[in-house]
Amino acid sequence: MADTVLAAPGPAAGASGGPAAAPGPTPSAPPARRIPSPERPILQAVGVGLLLLAVLALGLAGYLYFLSGVQEARAQTILYTQLQYELANQVAPLGPTAAGSPVAVLNIPAIGIRDMVVVQGTSPENMTLGPGHLRDTPMPGQEGLSEIFGRRATFGAPFARLDDLRPGDYIITITGQGRSVYRVAAIGTSQAVRIVDPAPNRLLLVTAASPVVPSYYIEVDARLISVTRPGPPVVRVLNAPELALAGDDGALVLTFIWGVALAAVSAVGTYAALRWNLWAAYLAAVPLAIAVLWCLYQSLSALLPNVY
Repeated sequence: MADTVLAAPGPAAGASGGPAAAPGPTPSAPPARRIPSPERPILQAVGVGLLLLAVLALGLAGYLYFLSGVQEARAQTILYTQLQYELANQVAPLGPTAAGSPVAVLNIPAIGIRDMVVVQGTSPENMTLGPGHLRDTPMPGQEGLSEIFGRRATFGAPFARLDDLRPGDYIITITGQGRSVYRVAAIGTSQAVRIVDPAPNRLLLVTAASPVVPSYYIEVDARLISVTRPGPPVVRVLNAPELALAGDDGALVLTFIWGVALAAVSAVGTYAALRWNLWAAYLAAVPLAIAVLWCLYQSLSALLPNVY
């Protein structure tokens, strides 16, 4: 009997008689599209706005407490040269004159003030140049009560140490009429103790009482101990920004204009950087933005109290 040969089982035949196809990988479903939250762009815009506001505020602080001092020092150098020339040629003003003009040299050895130029006028703009002479008072050395305002914290802080003066300290002024000497008699404040001095010929120095919150001012009263000089009639009407602790509300318009200009420069610079060359746009926009910022900070500083 013949041996029976068993064939090895082969692959199953398909319907057409050929081998069956191997099963392929199951196709995966496409990832679900992430829908951005409508609040995200709003939060990003708010964050960018707050960051820009913080940068603007820090820039203003840097201008007020550092750069403004450089600006005042440069103005003092120019004014001192001008006043020296006028004193030498005997043409220095002896009475009412243009606002911002140099009218006197102030020396207070006890607090380190030496050859500081006093300008005419006490508005915030005038006092970016140095201490200001109140226009409705006589010039230092003349008969009557003369008043000089000075800043406490900004634009070089010429009167930062005014409250260190003590009775008996000397104050020396030089005008077109010569050298005058005062002796400190009393120190008071607009909040508590006001000075009432019967002496007819005096000098009153005024500045903010605090370098942080200028809510009131201090006064240093000094009596003239040198010869009294005659003087012409003084101005009898002052503008509101010339009073102690006053700001210039008129600077609000300029502040708005410079703010709009800064926004326009930023927008145009950003558009140019995206549309054309990045570095060329920056080189063109950054100097212009700095110039506009400087003018904006000057306008903002005029809103602050004039003796701060």
